[in-house]
Amino acid sequence: MNAPDPQITDAEAAAVMVMLMDDAQAARILALMDPHELRLLGEKMCSLGEIGPRAIVHAITGFRSRAEKQGILAQDRVGQVRGLMTSAVGEVKAASLMERILPDQQDSQAIELARWLNPAALVPLVMGEHPQAVAVLLVQLEPEVAAEVLHALPPAEQSQVVHRIATLGPVSAEAIAMLDELLSRRIGAAHGPAMLTMGGPREAAEIINNSGKAVEKRVLPDIAKLDKGLARAIEQEMFKFEHLFTLDAQSMGSLLREVESDTLIDALKGIETDQREVFFRAMSSRAADGVRDEIAGRGRLKMADVIEAQRQIVAAARRLAAEGVIAFGQGGEDEYV
Repeated sequence: MNAPDPQITDAEAAAVMVMLMDDAQAARILALMDPHELRLLGEKMCSLGEIGPRAIVHAITGFRSRAEKQGILAQDRVGQVRGLMTSAVGEVKAASLMERILPDQQDSQAIELARWLNPAALVPLVMGEHPQAVAVLLVQLEPEVAAEVLHALPPAEQSQVVHRIATLGPVSAEAIAMLDELLSRRIGAAHGPAMLTMGGPREAAEIINNSGKAVEKRVLPDIAKLDKGLARAIEQEMFKFEHLFTLDAQSMGSLLREVESDTLIDALKGIETDQREVFFRAMSSRAADGVRDEIAGRGRLKMADVIEAQRQIVAAARRLAAEGVIAFGQGGEDEYV
C-alpha cells in the first residue's frame, strides 16, 4: 500500500470523510457543526479537487486512529441530541421530546439563531442595548463575526463592551434568559413573529408513497379537483429520478427510445457510476460504451443542467407509465406506481 499523503491536513481529511458518505449521512454530520466548522469544511470540500486513493486512505486511517484513542466527548451533547432528534422526527416533535428529556434546561433559541446571522443582521439587534448584554452575545459568536459587530457599535460603547468581555467570568442562567428574551423581542420587531412552517408537497408525497397504490389512486384525483397545481407538485415529489432505477431492462429500453442522447448523458453525469448500470443494461454493449465515453468527456456540468435533464426523463417516464408502456414495482396492491 502507498504511504499516506503527507500533504493532507486534518480539515481536508474531514472533508474527504464527509464526501465519502451518502447525502443523508453527510447532512446529519453537518447539522451538528457550528458556523465556523461548516465554513471551513465547505471551503476544503470545494478546494480539494480530485481526491486520490492515498488521500482517502490517509483520511480513513486518521479517523480510525483518533477513534481508538478518544471516546465520545460530552461537549454540547444536548445540542447533538437535539440535532439528531430534529433530523429524525422533525423540529416540532424534536422540541417536544427535548422538553420531556430535559424539562429544566433553558432553551436559548434566539441566541442559537443569532449565531447563524451575519454582522449586518446582528448589529440592529444589539444597537443601544446595555454593554453587558452585548458582551454576553459577542462571546458566543465566531470571533470574526463578533469583531464586525463590535466595529459597527458607537466608539464610546466599544471599550465598555470589550471591558465586560474580558471580565465576564461565570454568566448566570438568568442573564442568558434575559439576553434570549431581548433577541427574541428584537427579531420579532424587525421581522415579525416567526411562523412555523409545517407540511408541504414533499411531506404529502412521502405519506402517499408509504400508503400504497390504492390510496394514491384515490387521493391524487381528489386533490386535483381542488387544486391542480398542488396535485402536480405532489406528483413531482412522488416520482423522482431515483425511481427509474427499479425499471426492468424492457421498460428501460422503452424509456430510452424516448430520450435524446445529450439529455441522457447530462442526467447520468449527476449520479453514481453503479447507478448508471440499470440504464446501460438496457443498451447494446457498443451503445453503453459510447455513452460511458460521452459522460467521461462531457466535463463539468452545472447541477441545474443535470436536474433539468433528469426532469425531462422523469416526464417521459411518467407519460409512458400513464400510457401503460412501462410499469414500476411488482404490481401488488400496495406497490408504488
